[in-house]
Amino acid sequence: MMNPQNILLIKSHSMGIGDVLRSSAAWQALKRRWPDAKLHLLFLSRHPGYPTEQLISEHHLLESAHFITVTTDHPGSAASQRLPNSVVYAAIDSALKGWPIDLIIDFEPGGMRTTLLTWRLARQKKVISVGIAQFPLRRFFYDHAAPSVWDYCKRKDLPMLMDYTEKDFVALAALGMDRLDNKINLSVSRDGVNWQKSHLTDSHDLLTVTLNIGCGTSGALPKRPSISALVRCMVALNRDRPFRLNLSGADFEAAVNAEFQREFSLALAAVDLACEVKDWSGQCSLSQLTGLLGASDLVISSDSGPYHMAVALGIPTVCWFNYDTPPSYHRQAGVAVVINPSTTEFVEAAVKVLELA
Repeated sequence: MMNPQNILLIKSHSMGIGDVLRSSAAWQALKRRWPDAKLHLLFLSRHPGYPTEQLISEHHLLESAHFITVTTDHPGSAASQRLPNSVVYAAIDSALKGWPIDLIIDFEPGGMRTTLLTWRLARQKKVISVGIAQFPLRRFFYDHAAPSVWDYCKRKDLPMLMDYTEKDFVALAALGMDRLDNKINLSVSRDGVNWQKSHLTDSHDLLTVTLNIGCGTSGALPKRPSISALVRCMVALNRDRPFRLNLSGADFEAAVNAEFQREFSLALAAVDLACEVKDWSGQCSLSQLTGLLGASDLVISSDSGPYHMAVALGIPTVCWFNYDTPPSYHRQAGVAVVINPSTTEFVEAAVKVLELA
């Protein structure tokens, strides 16, 4: 295949921060193979105006990002309806106008929406298309077809519930590309740098730890750590490695941050310790959050968006899980996964990632 200059990446499904950011490992693989290629993300979204759009639009590996809404309202809305293809296609044509695309990759393994879109665009622009032969007839819609997800997992000796980051490499198998050492990645944005300058003060005498309790969205509460257990672990860490603490979170997570801060202060006082705590919940956009996370020596998070952002930024990270969730793990240096840990397990995990930094 000749060296493409403009590659269109077609994605759909979830607009969660981690779900989209996971794709950055595949973007990195493409840039390593074709350093001069410009990557253009086309995301078919069922979440109009979702905050992730800004963060991903600023990603350093993307030349452009286009989020095309395919429904009239959010998925949870009873009034939400699927928009006609004519409306969606018109929006896509407008978004891509002026971009000389010469390779299209459909990363979605299931359904026909992205398949038909890829087939249409490839013929419209007279370019090569790549997709996944998830079922036999689907391969005929692409110029190059990767094996099904099942075949991919079998060949790679991976579980069907594979690491989420691995999923985008199924499509890239059609181009003979492997994941290798490609990891998710993110840079502190311009807004993040400005936020750091405006809100944070330099201090070299203490560790700076950011805690994201998170999981305040609908259906995510089962993933939130027990506050009492989290307090015990954070007190133990403070005793071993004194730190100043930043709390992150959305505006609707301010209440749980306040609960933690109250219980944490009481628990510290009971053992004659103290810790400076600042709560930034609801005060950072996702772009500004790159600044808060990027200025941290250690990030501790539940299984939520800031966890993936911290890992992508290369910050030592401990992620607290309430139950074993292998597809959500980042198995790499500087990242530790703990599952309902004891205080000893928690402190050991935090110290280990800090020492690897």
